[in-house]
Amino acid sequence: MSDCACGNGQGHGGGGPFAEGRDLVEFVANAHGGSLRQRAIPEGGLATTCQGCSAPFVLTTFVGSCPACGGVHAVSPPRASDAANIQYAGDGFRL
Repeated sequence: MSDCACGNGQGHGGGGPFAEGRDLVEFVANAHGGSLRQRAIPEGGLATTCQGCSAPFVLTTFVGSCPACGGVHAVSPPRASDAANIQYAGDGFRL
């Protein structure tokens, strides 16, 4: 899938908004020229647990890092209503 389903007709490459793991993190981080990564998740974010170190935190932007270990997590806008959709880029991944 090469379109992000954002509805603007702009192809973004990568695995798309329904990819998993590192593919999803890289997709969201680069979507819309990188502007999506710092955009706030509606309603104050998603409470989650780091998939790297198990520390609880709130993902407040579509791409964010665990404050305890720096593990990078992301969720795509079409799936941002449920913390179960948050994906982890894997140990050692940095933006």
